[in-house]
Formats: sequence, structure tokens, C-alpha cells
Amino acid sequence: MTSVYEKLGGEPAMAAAVDVFYRKVLADDRISHFFEDVDMERQAAKQKAFLTMVTGGPANYSGKDMRAGHKHLVERGLNATHFDAVVGHLKETLEELGVPAELVGQVLTVAEGARADVLNR
Repeated sequence: MTSVYEKLGGEPAMAAAVDVFYRKVLADDRISHFFEDVDMERQAAKQKAFLTMVTGGPANYSGKDMRAGHKHLVERGLNATHFDAVVGHLKETLEELGVPAELVGQVLTVAEGARADVLNR
């Protein structure tokens, strides 16, 4: 069975998606302040590894779990509105890159599955 990762186009597609995604996130005044003190090269690498893993690609993600990784952001006010903005940018990114709607839906389902942990609920 072909993984979502393979259907999306593997490593080159993940790299392109993460690059476009973070350009959108950093340009969004609603959420960009959460990234002010973040090493974006390192963040992009972690995001690529995470998306690769959750879409069925090679599991090389060694970062914190979602709850631990976002706890400090929740303490700084991260809420559902911010989460929705990030998911919206992910959706726009995948659509811009020509990902079929069915696959976009699968990726967004995975993202939505992380909501409670990201928001520490």
C-alpha cells in the first residue's frame, strides 16, 4: 500500500511544502510572534521530519512530543485561533503545490488529530 508520504512525492515534496508553509506562517501577524526566537532552519527540519513520519514516510522525527513541544507556547497564549491559522496555511500550501484534495484531507485529518496535544488540553 502506498503511503500518503509517497503519494505526496516523498522527500522533495516535503521539503517544498515546509518551505512554502513557513513563509506563510512567518508572514501572518496572527502567529508569526510565536516564532520570533526560533531557529527557523532547525524548526523547518523538525517539521519536515514530523510531517514525513505522520504521513507514513521514514520515521526520523526525534523531537519532543506535541504536548511538551508546545507547552511554552500555550503559556504565551497559543489557542485554537492560532492552531486554525496554522492548519489553514498547511491547507493552502498543499493546494498551491497541486496536492489532490483527497490527500490534502488526509494530511489535515492528521493535523487536526494533534490539536488537543498542541493546545495542551
